Amino acid sequence: MADDSFATVASKAPITAERKIRSDLEESLPKPCNSSNLFHLINCSCIINIGFSAYNEFFAQCAISCELGKVNFLLFYCLLDLDRALIAPDTEHPDGSKDHKHNNMSVLQQHVAFFDHDRNGIVYPWETYQGFRAVGFNIIFSFLASIFINVALSYPTLPGWIPSPLFPIYIDNIHKAKHGSDSDTYDTEGRFVPVNLENMFSKYAHTVPDKLTLGEVWNMTEANRNAWDIFGWVSAKGEWLALYMLAKDDNGYLSKDDVRRCFDGSLFEYYAKKQHEHSH
Repeated sequence: MADDSFATVASKAPITAERKIRSDLEESLPKPCNSSNLFHLINCSCIINIGFSAYNEFFAQCAISCELGKVNFLLFYCLLDLDRALIAPDTEHPDGSKDHKHNNMSVLQQHVAFFDHDRNGIVYPWETYQGFRAVGFNIIFSFLASIFINVALSYPTLPGWIPSPLFPIYIDNIHKAKHGSDSDTYDTEGRFVPVNLENMFSKYAHTVPDKLTLGEVWNMTEANRNAWDIFGWVSAKGEWLALYMLAKDDNGYLSKDDVRRCFDGSLFEYYAKKQHEHSH
């Protein structure tokens, strides 16, 4: 698991090996995870404990134990800006989603693989429909979503140039279907970018830290719009509104952890299990 936490290559996503990213920039670029910088950041009387985790020699977990109020919290992790091929971590979950198996897929592939019910690497419209129904969406929404998603994403993922009337989505090539005007929490090869998840909430979660209201979700999608990218605008709003409808809590908030788990698909597994238990 330790190696997986920092992997930038997924064996079932060869594009991640073909398009390599740098994982050694912390050796030469300035980094905040040192004691002198931490003392400048903390204005209260705190005990600073800097411990190096067992993951590797350059990963430092900086834990702050604040004496005022006896509050313990995690300040940050070094290498938060390193794109992760296999897991979707954040500052509270450095190892990603517990009990979620990545199966050597990229995080973007894991997100889509939930809808691949027969595990053949291809998602057809009826499988997309079944996936939406499994997590609790109604018949009409699931039908419309399956049509839009497969019609829009099928062709970029096909292994050849000839379109298919069945509109299949090939998981191996799902990185080719990444649209614009998104949050950039996936990179162009399907890796997960933790720093963009964290920045999403620092920028837009103004009501409650690490939670988004419906208005804040809307503001985020507006801010992420690229010029003349009508398809991206529509896709981003549709995706985020669907996620909000699925995962909002009783107070109308969408939590950072639910957003994170949506990116690796473990949120879908959770709601599918919940729906199955409820129906039985």
